[in-house]
Amino acid sequence: MVQAQVPEAPTRRQPASPNLMEILALLSRRNLPMTFLRLARKYGDVVHVKGGPLEIFLLSHPEDIREVLVVQHANFHKGQGVQMTSRMLGQGLLTSEGDFHKRQRKLIQPAFHRQRIAAYATTMVAEASRLAQSWQDGTVVDMAEEMMRLTLVIAGKTLFNVDVEREASTVSQAMAVAMEAFIKIGLSPWAEQLERLPLPIRRRFYRARDEMDRVIYRIIEEHRRSGHDQGDLLSWLLLAHDEEGAMSDEQLRDEMTTLLLAGHETTANALAWTWYLLAQHPEVAERLRQEAEQVLGDRLPTADDFPRLSYTEQVLAEAMRLFPPAWSTDRTAIRDCNIRGLTIPSGARVIMSQYVVHHDPRFYPEPERFLPERWTPEARAARPKFAYFPFGGGPRLCIGEPFAWMEGVLVLATLIRSWEAELLPGQRIEPEAAVTLRPRYGIRMRLHQRQRQRAAALV
Repeated sequence: MVQAQVPEAPTRRQPASPNLMEILALLSRRNLPMTFLRLARKYGDVVHVKGGPLEIFLLSHPEDIREVLVVQHANFHKGQGVQMTSRMLGQGLLTSEGDFHKRQRKLIQPAFHRQRIAAYATTMVAEASRLAQSWQDGTVVDMAEEMMRLTLVIAGKTLFNVDVEREASTVSQAMAVAMEAFIKIGLSPWAEQLERLPLPIRRRFYRARDEMDRVIYRIIEEHRRSGHDQGDLLSWLLLAHDEEGAMSDEQLRDEMTTLLLAGHETTANALAWTWYLLAQHPEVAERLRQEAEQVLGDRLPTADDFPRLSYTEQVLAEAMRLFPPAWSTDRTAIRDCNIRGLTIPSGARVIMSQYVVHHDPRFYPEPERFLPERWTPEARAARPKFAYFPFGGGPRLCIGEPFAWMEGVLVLATLIRSWEAELLPGQRIEPEAAVTLRPRYGIRMRLHQRQRQRAAALV
C-alpha cells in the first residue's frame, strides 16, 4: 500500500494530557459522548491519553478530522470499536480494509446509483403510509420501536425483496445482543483482553449471529434459485462481477448483514430523535407540515419531491447534529504520521466524535438549541466541511448516505401531515452510546391524528 503524503507542519503541537484518574472517573459515568465532550471543552482540540500500551488521541477540530479521514486515510485502519462489530458483520464494507474493501465498494456502488435509489423511494413511502394507516388516535407508542420496525421493513424490501417482519424477532435479537456486546466489550479500553474471557455475553453473541446467518443464507439461496433481477440490492450483487469473478455466498452474507443491521438502525434512530425534538418544538412541526402540504397537496411523496422538501431535510440534519446516529469514528494508525504538527505514533488509536464536533459552539452558537435554520445553503457554506460528518468522510464515507437522506425525508413527509406525537411526561429519555446513539429507554409518545379527511385521501 502506498503511504499517504504527509504535509509538512510549520509548528509542532503538544496535546493536552489529562490525568488518567480523571479519565477513569469520567468513564465510570458510562456516558461516553458527554465524557468526550467534557474533555474537549476542558483541554481543547487534541486530548492525549496514555496508560501502559494504550495510547489514544481525541481529535475535535474539523481540519484534523479531514487529515485523518481524507488526506492521510492510507495511514489509518478502522479502529478497535469497528473491529468488534466484525464478529457479527464479517468482512463487509464497514469492517474490511485495503484492496478487498476497494473491490467490494466498487462492486456495490452501482446498487446505490441515484436511479436505483429513486426506485427504492416507492417502497419507503408505501411502508411509511402503511404505518400511518395502522396508527390509532390517542394510542401510546414507543417511537423508537416504531421507527426501528419501519426501517427494518423498508430495508428488507429494498435489500432483499422480502418481508422481514416474519424474521423481525431474530433480527432484533441479533442486533440487541450485538449492541450489548459492543457496550460491555467493544467500548472498553481493555477489549482485547475481555474478548479472551468466556463471558456469558460472548456466548449469547455467537448464538445470535448463527441465527442471523440462517436467515441471510436462506434469502441468498432463494435469490440464486430465482435467477432473475427482482429489483432489490441483493439481485444486483448476485449479478455484479469483475475480473476476479462474482461475490461468494460468504461475501454476500457479510455485505447484506452489514447493510441490514447498520443501515436501518441508523435511520431509525435519526427519525426517533427527530420526533422527540418536534414534540418539544411544535412551531417547527407545523412548518414541516406546511411544507409537505405545499409540495405534495393530497398525494404521497415520490423521489422527485426529495429536493423540494428542503425544510424537511434541514430538520433531519439538525436532529442528526444534536443526536448523531454514528456518534464516534475511530481509527488506528498503521504507521507514524503527522497531523498538522501533531505526531501520531503507529498503533495509536484516534477517536473523532461527531457528538463533540456537532456540539462545538465555534461552529454552532447555542449548540444545545434545535435550530433547523442552521442548514440553509448559506449557513452550510460558512462552516468547515468536517464540522458536520454524520456519515463519516473520505474513501470510507458511508455508501448508503444518499439512501438514508431519501428515506429519512420521505418517511417524515409521509407521516407528519396526518400525525403529531406528544411526549409523555415523567419518562427518562437519554441517549445510549453503542454502535449507534439510540434512546436508552425508548421514547414513549401519544399519537394524535390531524386533518382526518386529508389523511383518508392518502390511503
